[in-house]
Amino acid sequence: MGFLDKAKAAAEQAAAKAKEGVEDVQVKRELGQAYGELGKTAFELFESGELSHPGLEEIVTKIRGLNEKAAADDATAPAETETEQADADEPAATST
Repeated sequence: MGFLDKAKAAAEQAAAKAKEGVEDVQVKRELGQAYGELGKTAFELFESGELSHPGLEEIVTKIRGLNEKAAADDATAPAETETEQADADEPAATST
C-alpha cells in the first residue's frame, strides 16, 4: 500500500470518527431537549395540581423563585429609546 493510499485510508477513518462524534452530539442535544420538555410539562402539571410528588417540591420551588427573579429583572431592565434602536439598526460608518 502506497503512501497516498495510507493517507486516504487515514482520512476516511478520521471522517468516519468525526461523523460518529457529530451524531453523538446531536443525540445528546436531542436528549437534553426532551428532558427539558419533560421537565416543563411536569412543572406545568404540578402547578395545575394534576401531578404531585414530594420529590418534586424542591425543584418546583426553585423554578418558581427563578421565574419570579426573571420577571423582576425584566421589569427593571431599562427600555431602549427610539434613538438607541435607530442607531443600532444603522450600519457603522467606515472610513475610507
